[in-house]
Amino acid sequence: MPLYRDFSDDNATILVWKYDENDELNIDELLEPENAEKVKDYHPKKLLEVLMVRKLLKSLKPHSKILYKEREPYLFPKDAEISITHSYPFAAIAISKNKIGIDIEKFNPKILRVIDKFTYENERGFIPFDTEVIFYTIIWSVKESMYKIHHSKHWSLKKHYEVKPFELKHLFDISCRVHDDQISDELKARVKFFDDYCFTIVEE
Repeated sequence: MPLYRDFSDDNATILVWKYDENDELNIDELLEPENAEKVKDYHPKKLLEVLMVRKLLKSLKPHSKILYKEREPYLFPKDAEISITHSYPFAAIAISKNKIGIDIEKFNPKILRVIDKFTYENERGFIPFDTEVIFYTIIWSVKESMYKIHHSKHWSLKKHYEVKPFELKHLFDISCRVHDDQISDELKARVKFFDDYCFTIVEE
């Protein structure tokens, strides 16, 4: 199982794997029995993504499981924080002593059709016209990563998650914020590019 990228730092282990058809992924060995019902109707590619994440976990914590509470993954035993993401053929896992959110997104012009769903007009003024797809994909991905740290079924990416203006030459320290009537949590994101994909990491 050769790793594709390793973005680990002092606080977290962050690994990305690119699927190869020669990789062996045994569902009986990798999938937790508790999740059998959850994945029974998954598309084959989505099931591969799930199994890739489990194989990454086995390489790091062979006796741990990924379980879910209100659709959010957590480690059992809960001795660390976890975040997972996948977009075939990639899957990634982050294990940290602090809360962490990771997300992977493919650059796709279709994102321009939905910018009203996750940004306000005053969030868009700094975005150059010729690189809109790149900027909006980053914004979406950063907000998805923040959601994995602070989430609620009552929150929306548009209303409660904010990405401050940034430049493509400074993708290691993007300011962002989660907020509602009770909290305002300032965070930092870092973004990596590979294979026409955007990979985002937000750590508390």
